[in-house]
Amino acid sequence: MIVIENLVKTFRRVQVLDGIGLSVEAGERVALIGSNGAGKTTLIRCLLGEYTCNGVVRVADMNPREHRSEVLKQIGFVPQLPPPLKMPVGQLIEFSAALCGVAPARMIGIAEELGLNVAAVQSRQFLRLSGGMKQKLLIAIALGRDTRVLLMDEPAANLDPEARGIFFDLLAKRQEDTTMLISCHRLSEMTAIITRVVEMDMGRVMLDRPNQEDA
Repeated sequence: MIVIENLVKTFRRVQVLDGIGLSVEAGERVALIGSNGAGKTTLIRCLLGEYTCNGVVRVADMNPREHRSEVLKQIGFVPQLPPPLKMPVGQLIEFSAALCGVAPARMIGIAEELGLNVAAVQSRQFLRLSGGMKQKLLIAIALGRDTRVLLMDEPAANLDPEARGIFFDLLAKRQEDTTMLISCHRLSEMTAIITRVVEMDMGRVMLDRPNQEDA
């Protein structure tokens, strides 16, 4: 489902990704770990087709840079930093649902399950929400899509403990039919879901092993 070969990405002569090689089969659920600056977010952004880069990057057998719209239809994405969207919450949900052809109620239901009262904030601009509210809504939009791949960059970082538990329960329900690559700092929270652990440092893959608890 995901193929990366000798991936190199440089920003202003600083090499952020240094010959990354990684293959993720359909249905695998990979925890991507490493310190800040290891290159995790850049790797995810390359998979989304946001950056030009050297090497091979393929998602669902397509180059995400050359076939970006087709690749993005396959992906549910949660960013590390919420975008500064001025769009009202209700409009954002309607737009996101229409874009991927699902009912808005599906995304609203997931948001409510995570503890976000959508009706109370539907006329509020997204950027005016609290960090936790933004994260719950972004997760609801990602999980509300019919996608084959989930790319998530520190998705639980701004969630309260109760919402974190619900979020991981929601991921567990998708584990039979969805390929996941999830950047995280708290690996212990992911052990019940993931099948594999990949650790990055200084733009390289330093460790790639099966999840011991899943074995």
